[in-house]
Amino acid sequence: MVGSYMESIKSTIFMTVRRIEDEIYMSFGMPGGSSTVKIKMEYSGKIKILVWNSSMLEWDVLQAEPDPECHAYGYCGAFGFCDNTEPVPTCKCLDGFEPISKEDGSNGRFPKGCRRKETLRCGRENRFLTLTAMKIPDKFVYVRNRSFEECSAECTSSCSCTAYAYANMNTSAINGDDTRCLIWMGDLIDTDKLIGTGENLYIRVNSLSDKKRRRNILKITLPVVSSLLILICMWLVWICNCQAKQSNKKIWKKMVSGALSNSDELADGKFPFFSFREIVLATNNFSSSNMLGHGGFGNVYKGTLECGKKIAVKRLSKGSGQGVLEFRNEAVLIAKLQHRNLVKLLGFCIHGDEKLLIYEYLPNKSLDAFLFSTFSFCLAKFQ
Repeated sequence: MVGSYMESIKSTIFMTVRRIEDEIYMSFGMPGGSSTVKIKMEYSGKIKILVWNSSMLEWDVLQAEPDPECHAYGYCGAFGFCDNTEPVPTCKCLDGFEPISKEDGSNGRFPKGCRRKETLRCGRENRFLTLTAMKIPDKFVYVRNRSFEECSAECTSSCSCTAYAYANMNTSAINGDDTRCLIWMGDLIDTDKLIGTGENLYIRVNSLSDKKRRRNILKITLPVVSSLLILICMWLVWICNCQAKQSNKKIWKKMVSGALSNSDELADGKFPFFSFREIVLATNNFSSSNMLGHGGFGNVYKGTLECGKKIAVKRLSKGSGQGVLEFRNEAVLIAKLQHRNLVKLLGFCIHGDEKLLIYEYLPNKSLDAFLFSTFSFCLAKFQ
């Protein structure tokens, strides 16, 4: 039997705790000569201790429990707790849990309780989250003769164990039992967050949330995939360059031999080429207003590409064998002889009988002089 005064009313009430087998009894007594006191339990379950006020001839409330209201048994539901650290104690869900009903919580209560935000994955993916200064939940199971490490292992080994505590609940003064290992195999009911007192409660949660797990996977896979893509792209570029070099040789041979008949073949290599449609649009369908000059081998037109770049287009005469020969010779010579006195060759176009050379546009110089004196200049250089 253990006797003690209730802290808040120790001058009025004396409490005695008695254990008989599996039952515990509490009795209350009063010192001699004290006021008249009564204990009243209301239908809601609240207990009030009232003292008779002889001067006012009425009962004064000396103490009421539970106070605040969320201290009532199971008030916050399964996996909910009453947070006494708030200015006004209110119900909250344990870490990793959320209200079952979205409507719950508006009045500071979760009558339907809380549920896990993520389904618990049993096994090595679990860990135990430490909640400090907690009131021990109800419906625990005693595990006798266990150290803290053994108590932790006891809960870890069972997927049904939702939480454990190594609590200071020594009742040896009553029955000689100094068991401290407590485990929970289901919902956690009737717990509080206390101020300055309480026990550590260890609840089972997933090691990583699904979102964090996905983020970690992305952190690992993205760099690996990115590196592989970069390597693949580099390999493809290298392959394309090798193929382009081989294709360029064939195209040059065809051009020099006269076997090249369509600018599509130029598209496979690195040689700059233009489609006939681009040239038609750039020169306004070879408008006479765009003509810069003409000679024995064809006309020269001014044009503007869609990107805004100014060009000069030399259109060789159709059906002229001499013009085809000049096209080949001029393409080869000007592409190889990049000299400050030579206008720069930008590209080619071959479309059926149409053979065109595209040059840079030099507005302050005589383009026709450059274009039609190219070979005489080159011959003079070689002579």
